[in-house]
Amino acid sequence: METVAAQKNHKLILNNRKAGLVTGVLDVLSFNLNEILLETEQGMLMVRGTDLHVNRVNLEKGEIDLSGNIDSISYSDIHSTAKQAGSLFEKLFR
Repeated sequence: METVAAQKNHKLILNNRKAGLVTGVLDVLSFNLNEILLETEQGMLMVRGTDLHVNRVNLEKGEIDLSGNIDSISYSDIHSTAKQAGSLFEKLFR
């Protein structure tokens, strides 16, 4: 019997570049006023901007509410960012 990988649910709702809801979140890797890095069902998600805040986190449901001045949102593959995550931790602990 062949196993087929199920498509994971992930949704990003952005309102006026000021507030957002992200579902399908597996983990919050880092956040500060200028960057939020999330691991989602569809890969790594980087939100950049100014005055960013994580208002609500429910990892049991996989939901995050965020707000601030959102300038960019970018995705990357989980496997390719595993190496970058290592360098992220190096930057944090220098």
